[in-house]
Amino acid sequence: MDISAIILTLDEEANLDASMSVLSGVVKDIFVVDSFSSDKTLQIAASYGAKVYQNKFINQAQQLKWAFENLPIRTKWIMRVDADERWTPEALAELGVVLEKDSADSVYVKMRIFFMDRWMRHGGHYPNHYLRVFRTDNAKIENRMMDEHVIPYGRTMVLKKDIIEYNLKDRNFSISNFITKHNQFSTREAVEAIAIRHGYVKIDSVADIGGGRTERKRYIKENVYYRLPLFLRAFLYFFYRYFFQLGFLDGREGFVFHFLQGLWYRFLIDVKIFEIMRKAEKERKDIRLVVKELHGIEI
Repeated sequence: MDISAIILTLDEEANLDASMSVLSGVVKDIFVVDSFSSDKTLQIAASYGAKVYQNKFINQAQQLKWAFENLPIRTKWIMRVDADERWTPEALAELGVVLEKDSADSVYVKMRIFFMDRWMRHGGHYPNHYLRVFRTDNAKIENRMMDEHVIPYGRTMVLKKDIIEYNLKDRNFSISNFITKHNQFSTREAVEAIAIRHGYVKIDSVADIGGGRTERKRYIKENVYYRLPLFLRAFLYFFYRYFFQLGFLDGREGFVFHFLQGLWYRFLIDVKIFEIMRKAEKERKDIRLVVKELHGIEI
């Protein structure tokens, strides 16, 4: 296929082989943009003939923007691949037909997210749509610290066949790895929420109540969820996700996932927002200075 895959990595030796093996020989080029890994990530990438580049990581959006602007991409299409994502042969076959017929400009996929070896089929996590394939000349990334999207252009479609997200770093369910990752995510999302609220940053947002599934979810998050009271909204969201969206049907593994990702994580974001705002008010400091003092992030 006339397509280049871009994979962002940082110490992804556990995931990279499974992610790249299905793409090798199917896509024309594989680019790995690495954030100076200390494990065997680079050796694994090289074993599949990937073109490896390194760039300092700030956030996903900045790393993708760097990739779009600096990689020597010579294909008509780009495929964005997270290291813990697995394209199935069925999804690749369907994608090949779509590209051959030139029937879309941007292609969404449905993602089956696995946690503790179980597919999280409920709680609003399936079928979520993720933009993963787009024309090279239409590659524009949102300017966001967290939850960034490539902005779609022209005709869009959703593949019928699913792809899989399965983080093999958690094969033995390392809860420490999950907590560390989401702690980092919560910092970026808290800082971004404050920056947007106070007008410190302007973003190109994919948020439209009349748009597709991704756009509607973003609109509700930005215009409903973040208008609810601090702390309370995390509990309301978990209750909605676990009971109304049937998260309880995902069993014990689902309870752990929905509780941590749907309550603890969202509550942690609010705690960090509260901490920043409280410190700024108590010490009568500019919020931007407080953010830099607490988290080393400039806004």
